[in-house]
Amino acid sequence: MTVKVGLVGTGTVGGGCIDVFNAHTADFKTRYGIDVELVRVCARTSEGAEAHGVPELYTHDWHNITTDPEIDVVIELIGGTTTAKEVVCEALENGKHVVTANKALLAAFGEEIEALAAEHGCWLALEASVGGGIPIIGPLKHSLTANEITSILGIVNGTTNYMLTRMAAEGMSYEDVLADAQEKGYAEADPTADVDGLDAAAKIAILASIAFNTRVTQDQVHAEGIRSITTADLAAAADMGYCVKLLASASRTEEGIDVRVHPAMVPLDHPLAMVNGVYNAIYVEGDFVGQTMFFGQGAGSHATASAVMGDVLEIARHVQAGTAPVQENTYADTLPFVSTDDLVTRAYIRFKVEERPGILAAMSAVFAEHGVSVHSVIQRGQNEADTAELVYVTHSAREGALRATLDDIAKLDHVLVDPDPTLIRVIK
Repeated sequence: MTVKVGLVGTGTVGGGCIDVFNAHTADFKTRYGIDVELVRVCARTSEGAEAHGVPELYTHDWHNITTDPEIDVVIELIGGTTTAKEVVCEALENGKHVVTANKALLAAFGEEIEALAAEHGCWLALEASVGGGIPIIGPLKHSLTANEITSILGIVNGTTNYMLTRMAAEGMSYEDVLADAQEKGYAEADPTADVDGLDAAAKIAILASIAFNTRVTQDQVHAEGIRSITTADLAAAADMGYCVKLLASASRTEEGIDVRVHPAMVPLDHPLAMVNGVYNAIYVEGDFVGQTMFFGQGAGSHATASAVMGDVLEIARHVQAGTAPVQENTYADTLPFVSTDDLVTRAYIRFKVEERPGILAAMSAVFAEHGVSVHSVIQRGQNEADTAELVYVTHSAREGALRATLDDIAKLDHVLVDPDPTLIRVIK
């Protein structure tokens, strides 16, 4: 039996998938007994199909794929949550198995789409939605299911990791390194999704949903980005034995689950501190397996196409064997979310102040008022017009108390709020 595949989207990843079909279709059959054939591709124009050597498979109308009775598997790679949702839903309604790399769609409508797949007896595969070529969805759904997952901590956005790496290594400013990332194609013309942590928030929502068996949507994830990070912060971190990474984290606590994205100071001896450039890594801890880490290219044509095609082949194997889809009760639990204000963390806080007598005493009084204990405070150089930067590192404190402290110190005379104070959590 030949399993026939339709592809919607011939951009970077879609083109990579066509390359895999061209390079390895015969190998799939001879080595693994999996007979798959790409029979149709769809995009706005035929350029992608022509560039990858399959112009005869091109159609401009995605309905020609989702309604074709000969097609068994539909790959959706157009992104977004509008047309992409229509493609996925119509394919499932027509009894077609779906493979997608669409993190935004799954983070917003994952529960609805999974229910539709179950209703129509279809496989829904999403390995490529998080971590590019890194296998993480499969391990969470299969290899690690004997565990209660206690935490996930990851670098899941290659753009921001590249930017922070260059800023730390070469002293580049945020503005300069962003322009460099855009020139190299790592960052979009509108970098908001990356630099404000929204891309990472969608990814950790998907991982947390699977790990904790509780529905987590992107808008439930507290997200902060890297716009406020400066080379001064990175230098201070290095002096204290840390580096700064944009981390996506999901933790199971006695009170519920905590899911968030924000910059963090990571100890230099932590495995995640060694993940640089556009690479991603995801650190998973389970009650029996202990600590595991998944590392690799988090984006790119061939890396992501590798994950997409892995899903296609797994589905094709089941289709050929006549195996019915496993009906997973992904959201059986409804664990509560822990309020961000109640989370306990150490923090690095940087203020810009006018050098005036009594400013340190006034700031110290505010810390004491909110019950935030200070581990250290240093002045990092004198700036223009008799201003200085004061860097505080706190002991563990409630996030709500830390935020209240920042707000009240910002109201003090001689504390400057342009730029605003910077807060970076410190990972133990």
